[in-house]
Amino acid sequence: MAKRDYYEVLGVQRGASEDDLKRAYRKLAMQHHPDRNQGNPAAEGKFKEANEAYDILKDAEKRAAYDRFGHAAFENGGGGGQAGAGGFEEMFADIFGQFTGRGGQRQQSGRGADLRQDISITMEEAFGGTKKTMRVPSSVQCEACTGSGAEGGTASVQQCGTCRGAGKIRSQQGFFLVERTCPTCSGSGRIIKNPCKVCLGAGRVQRDRTLNVTIPAGVEDGTRIRLTGEGEAGLRGAPAGDLYVDVGVKPHPIFQREGPNIMVRVPLRMTQAALGGQIEVPSIDGGRSRVTIPAGTQAGDSFRLRGKGFSVLRNPARGDMYVQVVVETPQNLSAKQKELLEAFEAEAVKSGKSSPESEGFFAKVKEFWDGLGR
Repeated sequence: MAKRDYYEVLGVQRGASEDDLKRAYRKLAMQHHPDRNQGNPAAEGKFKEANEAYDILKDAEKRAAYDRFGHAAFENGGGGGQAGAGGFEEMFADIFGQFTGRGGQRQQSGRGADLRQDISITMEEAFGGTKKTMRVPSSVQCEACTGSGAEGGTASVQQCGTCRGAGKIRSQQGFFLVERTCPTCSGSGRIIKNPCKVCLGAGRVQRDRTLNVTIPAGVEDGTRIRLTGEGEAGLRGAPAGDLYVDVGVKPHPIFQREGPNIMVRVPLRMTQAALGGQIEVPSIDGGRSRVTIPAGTQAGDSFRLRGKGFSVLRNPARGDMYVQVVVETPQNLSAKQKELLEAFEAEAVKSGKSSPESEGFFAKVKEFWDGLGR
């Protein structure tokens, strides 16, 4: 039986926010949880299905892969979520606490916040890939206490007496056993008797950092790059968050990009289009290509140069370049040029063969008017 679309499983639109996903998942999880539906295999199946869908869509990278390739992105060991996996315990315990009684290793409280930074590159840099240096204002680990938050190391760090080191306290609310962050230790499970004088017990301080970011060849405008562990430092030694770099590609004065392909519009003089010849056009890698223009080329005609486009991201394939012709009508004619064009026009009208498309159009117009009796 084919898998249902993950967005359909959760009952949300494809553009749903993280909060919308979380609300939809919580509703389904509470409705179909096995402890509330004992002996009901259908409910258990829906519970697992919702868990798998949320496990994929809550992760920015997995969601992007799913949006592009569907379920195929996670087949054959591609990293799809499995119902009952360790990731379920982490995200579901916030809703039900240790509802199932099985428990599990909880993520360390105080994880640093994720950060987002914009970076702008040229189309040439997007084509060949590049490295950029960026300054990131964030929290970093306090050097004075090595992130512990305690003056003189960990000697003054004690277990929190309220939660007994768990970082969470539980309370019974009707049918549910609810967990919440311990208010005494803010979820760290520890109390610092002698806080560090530099970071005041936080284990981190504010400081700008300089990072080198590698931009892969073939990157597109709007691509998001994730740098794991380069976000804000965690609270009192907890793991750091991630840094998300959003890449913006500047418009180019000559080229336009459509996926892996490149478009370039080349203006031709009327005589060039009529007589034909060769023109030289630039390519995005800085090279030059000769294009043969056949006699009688029309405005809008395009010529394909294979393999002259962009690299496909993380793929050896290359796109193509399309040269589109724009026939330019001459302006500011001299008396001699006007005389020659008038002579050409008179001969063209007389022969009726120089502009077949024009002749055919006006012949149809004449038939149309004749049919109306005009």
